[in-house]
Amino acid sequence: MKQIIAFSLILLFSFQLQAQTETKKVKTDKSKIVWKGYKVLGSHEGTIKLESGSLDFKTGKLTAAEFTVNMTTLKATDVEGETAQKLEGHLKSDDFFGVEKFKTSSLKTTKVVSKGKNSYTVTADLTIKGKSNPIVFEASVYGSKANATLKVDRSLYDIKYGSESFFGSLGDKAIYDEFDLVVDLEF
Repeated sequence: MKQIIAFSLILLFSFQLQAQTETKKVKTDKSKIVWKGYKVLGSHEGTIKLESGSLDFKTGKLTAAEFTVNMTTLKATDVEGETAQKLEGHLKSDDFFGVEKFKTSSLKTTKVVSKGKNSYTVTADLTIKGKSNPIVFEASVYGSKANATLKVDRSLYDIKYGSESFFGSLGDKAIYDEFDLVVDLEF
């Protein structure tokens, strides 16, 4: 009887160990975030750096994640020289991200649902310019890498410049409210 009790305790303890959360820190120097914004007459794209991030796993499944982005690192990569400097300056200004006041943006998951071996539907709170809104996106995790594409509606974060949501018909000067973030993480 003592052996059965001891064996049961060992099994229970090993199951509890397996169910513990394992937190993995993101390697910010090996991770990449690409942004792409759209306007009537074209688009612009660039990069922004991750300041910190972590992913939580239980029994090998993603259960939560949290990230902070350094908004001061915003770069345009589709233009060069003075054009790039002007675009970056405008995007960092109060017309867009107000980087002087809001140096970081963040994302914290509120729900992660496994859709298969490596695929997840993620619900998170995205904070830009001090305003938080829920966002839902698909993510994949393979080994020590994860990726996701997010479609962000800037009008939810009071980013008004060139938006027909705020200013009516702007014709070919309009900038679409949604922009994309393509995230490739290594941890």
